[in-house]
Amino acid sequence: MSVLESIAPQPSDGSARSFWSSVREALRGSHQDYTTGNLNRAILLLAIPMVLEMVLESLFAVVDVFWVGRLGANAVATVGITESMLALVFAIGLGLSMSTGAMVARRIGEKDPEDAAIAGVQAIVLGLLISLGIGIPAGIFAPQLLHLMGASPAIVSSGSGYARVALGGCGAIIMLFLNNAIFRGAGDAAIAMRLLWVSNIINLILDPCLIFGLGPFPHLGVTGAALATFTGRSIGVLYQFYRLLKGTERIRVLARHLRLNLGVMVRLLRVSLTGMLQFAIANASWIGLVRIISLFGSAAVAGYTVAIRIVVFFILPAWGLSNAAATLVGQNLGAKHPERAAQAVWRTGLYNMLFLGTVGIFFIVFATPIVRIFVDDPAVIPIAAMALRTISCGNIGYAYGMVMLQAFNGAGDTLTPTIVNFFGFWVLEIPLAWGLAVGLHMRSQGAFLSIVIAECAIAVASIVLFRRGRWMRQNI
Repeated sequence: MSVLESIAPQPSDGSARSFWSSVREALRGSHQDYTTGNLNRAILLLAIPMVLEMVLESLFAVVDVFWVGRLGANAVATVGITESMLALVFAIGLGLSMSTGAMVARRIGEKDPEDAAIAGVQAIVLGLLISLGIGIPAGIFAPQLLHLMGASPAIVSSGSGYARVALGGCGAIIMLFLNNAIFRGAGDAAIAMRLLWVSNIINLILDPCLIFGLGPFPHLGVTGAALATFTGRSIGVLYQFYRLLKGTERIRVLARHLRLNLGVMVRLLRVSLTGMLQFAIANASWIGLVRIISLFGSAAVAGYTVAIRIVVFFILPAWGLSNAAATLVGQNLGAKHPERAAQAVWRTGLYNMLFLGTVGIFFIVFATPIVRIFVDDPAVIPIAAMALRTISCGNIGYAYGMVMLQAFNGAGDTLTPTIVNFFGFWVLEIPLAWGLAVGLHMRSQGAFLSIVIAECAIAVASIVLFRRGRWMRQNI
């Protein structure tokens, strides 16, 4: 039985017709009230489009590394180093989108779409301001940032264009995350999924064209990968704005909502700041890891980059399942059904464990042939395969940890995950990575092992704190 079939509602006559009709409904866009009715069906209807949305988001990473891998280790290392800096941008985008989704979900659960739209507009204003504040200076000083991250002169020379486009255009990442969080919080997960289809189709077409100069397109090398991704994401953002203004059954932004509401913005900013710090703590740890791994050369950084891109391709769908739990928590707390919210989290955690556990076994067994699909450098392949096997050993821990942390976020309790991330990543993971890699001379393998240990510790701490139930009393 597949993971999706295991969470489908099981009709008494044993027919599979109900399952596939639910799948079709999820893809079209469900009108289900997620605060009542069969909980398994609610999880299914939200999880399918959210998982597919994250699959499509992960395609950005996999498609880039597939084509960039043909350009050599320096090009792959450029992507890896730049992505580690973009981790801070992702932290801001995730923090703001998480708090936005929680607030919108709570208002929808209270049957108040008017205030849900107001919250969405305030979030968009914050997102635009933050995008400009980060993108302009990051784009200007991209070469210097590469140098600070330990990039060799050859990487700085060939990769500055990629870094300028990727870092300077980071606003597209923030707004894409943020707008989709509005749709997800409202329960319009199918719309968020279709928006990623638009972006990915554009990226899939443009990537090889701009990297290798196919047809009328210029030959831009690794810079073309960044430009293709930026173009796809930007068009996706424009489509998001169109859909918000056009409106859905659950949420619509009208002219009267297009104004500042300081009360809502202050509440949103209060939750968002902790959320941004939460993800900044987590994502900045990846910068620390890359810095440690860079001590062992470009091949080590490239191997780590390839492995983490492959892992992310499956971690993001699991994150989509976690987003379904967050939406259910927010809407059910708004509807005064805390026990239903808790039940949704435990069930989603189990399904996520089954999914990522299966993926982990597959990666451990077939690591080398999987890596060879993306890179053919003999110096990079063994390191990437080792990284993929090592990181996959922690998949069950990742599965439960991400669901629990997203449940806190869905309730508006952003402080608990922030504390957990600080101790897990900065008190445990980074010192452990340095100690294993340098102190015990395990080199890059020591850094990979520290990821597994830290993520499993975070999962255990999250489960213990979730059981205490403080998140049920959170007001936003």
